[in-house]
Amino acid sequence: MKLWLMLGALNGLLAVGFGAFGAHGLKARASATDLAAFETGAQYHMTHALALLAVAWVASIAPSTLTTAAGWAFTIGILLFSGSLYFLGLTGSRSLVLITPIGGTAFMLGWFCLAIAAYRLS
Repeated sequence: MKLWLMLGALNGLLAVGFGAFGAHGLKARASATDLAAFETGAQYHMTHALALLAVAWVASIAPSTLTTAAGWAFTIGILLFSGSLYFLGLTGSRSLVLITPIGGTAFMLGWFCLAIAAYRLS
């Protein structure tokens, strides 16, 4: 539980920081399309930082391999999905866009695992 709470809080911090940087630091130097991608990365980053807090909560009630899998899937999703969109926004390079859907799939897997873990709560 402690790991997921820490990762959720740290990712929330990072999501706010990246979001602020995108809104203020990238506006003048990134194209509108690249800035929108960066902002999408920040939105999904924050959403899944909060999802990690939900994982921590479920893990505190009934730790399970499904809860752990959800936490790792959300973490991998943040790294691949949000990370690739941050890279795009910062560099304009689309060299990492092929990993973006893998991150999105990790997010979906995380939600699926969390739903099953929640269903199994007594």
